Amino acid sequence: MFLQRTIRKKIEVNGIGLHTGKPASLKFCPAPEGTGIYFVRNDLPGCPAISTRAEFVQATTMATTLGGSEFSVSTVEHCLSALAAFRIDNLFIELSGPEIPIGDGSAKVFLDAILEAGVVEQGEPRKYAYISQPIYYGTEDKHAYVVPYNGLRVTCTIEFPHPKIGRQTIDLDINEHSFARDVARARTFGFMRDVEELRARGLALGASLENAIALDHVDILNPEGLRFPDEFVRHKVLDALGDLVTLGMPLMGHLVLFRAGHDVMNRLVRTILDSPDSYRHIELGADLPGDAFVGRHLWAFS
Repeated sequence: MFLQRTIRKKIEVNGIGLHTGKPASLKFCPAPEGTGIYFVRNDLPGCPAISTRAEFVQATTMATTLGGSEFSVSTVEHCLSALAAFRIDNLFIELSGPEIPIGDGSAKVFLDAILEAGVVEQGEPRKYAYISQPIYYGTEDKHAYVVPYNGLRVTCTIEFPHPKIGRQTIDLDINEHSFARDVARARTFGFMRDVEELRARGLALGASLENAIALDHVDILNPEGLRFPDEFVRHKVLDALGDLVTLGMPLMGHLVLFRAGHDVMNRLVRTILDSPDSYRHIELGADLPGDAFVGRHLWAFS
């Protein structure tokens, strides 16, 4: 918890892209301390790389896309959510194309890869964004905010006019154990009424009952049913954790979401970054002047 982390060895994940429908693969590769998290397009000349920071978020329609004028990387949120839960600070993610493998529509394939690769602590302390004052973005209809909290907690509410979803709320303290147990296996979902329009726009070309929950106007079409009674809201927590990685450092605070998708999360992250008086950079366990005890932890403010 105190020191930066990367993975112990390189590991590969293969599959298809949810939106492109084309083969997709990635390799998680260890990176030195202080590097951060970067996507590397190995399929392009010069293997260009892009940081996962919020300034590089290019689009938030149906997924989070990072990029610039020359290349992009889409559907990054499921992959990044596992990195957030396991507090992985430094990583190169090498890609064979423009989209992350969708796996089964959840973060399980990335969780399994991290567990197989192993996590290793590095020599430098981790810096957190510790929320000291509430920060809000949104409207009454959909919003997100963070308030002070000694840890990472997410309270999420969704509301869909569908008999199998309706209004769902979940409240979780996030760590690698709760993520693996309560969040990682929750799958993305979509409505059959939207499929034709999405595919006309070049989206959801790889979607199937093997990598998404599909709903018609009254029911769930997947023969195996749901993995959790409230799988839909759990997946929204998964998405939000992935989008939080664009903050550039782990968040310490209580994140509250109401009908908040990728667009609201991106605006909240940017609002946090634009509110330097409302959060502090902290290192846990540092023995520096100005240390303060909060609960059972030693905090050093910078």
